[in-house]
Amino acid sequence: MTLITMLKWFASISGVSAALMVSLDLGRRVTGWGFAIFVASSLAWIAGALMASDEPLWSQNLVLFGINCFGVYRYLIRKKPVHGG
Repeated sequence: MTLITMLKWFASISGVSAALMVSLDLGRRVTGWGFAIFVASSLAWIAGALMASDEPLWSQNLVLFGINCFGVYRYLIRKKPVHGG
């Protein structure tokens, strides 16, 4: 199995796992870790796509990487806003 194939399989499996974690909506921490796994998936897709010269795939995942980083910030780093007085 080539490095590109291993990266793509990791990206695919981790992406599905992250999507499941986010869609289950089991709380901020689980959703945040789902986004963290999405970050790893995006990085693997970018690396695999660059090695395979697949410009549409790496450019799409570059955008998704940014979105997923924002998800990590929102759910794992940023303090939850205080509601009320």
